[in-house]
Amino acid sequence: MLTLQFIKADPDFVIKRLAVKGFDGSKVIADILEIDAERRRLQQKTDSDQSELKKLAASIGALMKEGKREEAEAAKARVAEIKGATASLQDRLAECERRQTELLLTVPNVPCADVPEGLTAEDNVVELTGGPMPELGPDALPHWELAKKYNLIDFELGVKVTGAGFPFYIGKGARLQRALIQFFLDEGSKAGYVEVEPPFVVNAASGYGTGQLPDKEGQMYHVTEDDFYLIPTAEVPVTNMYRDVIIPAADLPKKNCAYSPCWRREAGSYGKDVRGLNRLHQFDKVEIVRIEKPENSYAALEEMKDHVRGLLEKLGLPWHILRLCGGDMSFTSAITFDFEVWSAAQKRWLEVSSVSNFENYQANRLKCRYRDENKKIQLCHTLNGSALALPRIVAALLENNQTPEGIVIPECLRKYTGFDIIN
Repeated sequence: MLTLQFIKADPDFVIKRLAVKGFDGSKVIADILEIDAERRRLQQKTDSDQSELKKLAASIGALMKEGKREEAEAAKARVAEIKGATASLQDRLAECERRQTELLLTVPNVPCADVPEGLTAEDNVVELTGGPMPELGPDALPHWELAKKYNLIDFELGVKVTGAGFPFYIGKGARLQRALIQFFLDEGSKAGYVEVEPPFVVNAASGYGTGQLPDKEGQMYHVTEDDFYLIPTAEVPVTNMYRDVIIPAADLPKKNCAYSPCWRREAGSYGKDVRGLNRLHQFDKVEIVRIEKPENSYAALEEMKDHVRGLLEKLGLPWHILRLCGGDMSFTSAITFDFEVWSAAQKRWLEVSSVSNFENYQANRLKCRYRDENKKIQLCHTLNGSALALPRIVAALLENNQTPEGIVIPECLRKYTGFDIIN
């Protein structure tokens, strides 16, 4: 969440930047500042009372020794009066702090200066394009038909066993999945990311730490008996490794990669654009996460973008990078770049990665901090990105690489698949 110090420094600036995300922050910011003024007044009163109590406690003994019993009794009565009021004062102070935190959690991150204005996907800016565009004949098949033709993915069996959006991967389809996961993890390790295998369920505190709660409850699968959530991305458990941690400056940056299945309800998704692998409730993904000093986070963001672009180039897929406009960004992000690949048979771009800098927004929720060279404790910056999400990568690979002889496997994957072609 935004720091109170940041909001108080220039509330008009905060309101103006929040508007870039389509968020009207005028009332909530005013409420936060009003509550803060009341909290500070109560805190000053509490501090004043505590100071008076100390003075009275010191004076009572002296008054008794001097035989000033009447004055001593008056001091005791004043002590009782202050203590009687203290409980109510503390309750009011706690309520102010609770309400202030509650309001802060409803305010999205402020987009940085490089975020384009606009409220819909049409306002996103294409920053860079690359990769060879495939040329397919008129008989080219979409990936869901290729999956059936070569017995790679069984969508109907998934519906029978679980429901729509939970496919079975079979034979070479399953091996292709495993190959992509291993390839992405190995490339992450080569780039200096320490691999972790996280839990695939998290508690509510972890959801609040990275900002999935309270923003995305409706999109997460909730295990109500234990109050656990199935993770929507490995970002959640991996970033929460650093919750309530003070990291020595010399140990930064922290770079991790992790594979996980991911679960998302995708409520309200329907129509032709969600066929096949285009939108699933369960899917596999490799995530990269970085914890950085603030002054290094934007250089780290460029490194992460280069890493994702390198993966797509090795896979031989046509790609472009979108700089998301304010209205198309997530609640927690300060800036986001989406990577999309061209799906030749569907003739459309498919999102396969989002790379984001959250600046200190998540870190403030997480209390993820570092001790700088002057021994002062500062908030870190957090970043993450998909490297990569599998379903639409598989869709593009199947469609773009189809030939009359079969589906050609990219060279970088062949040592993992053990085969060069699906036929």
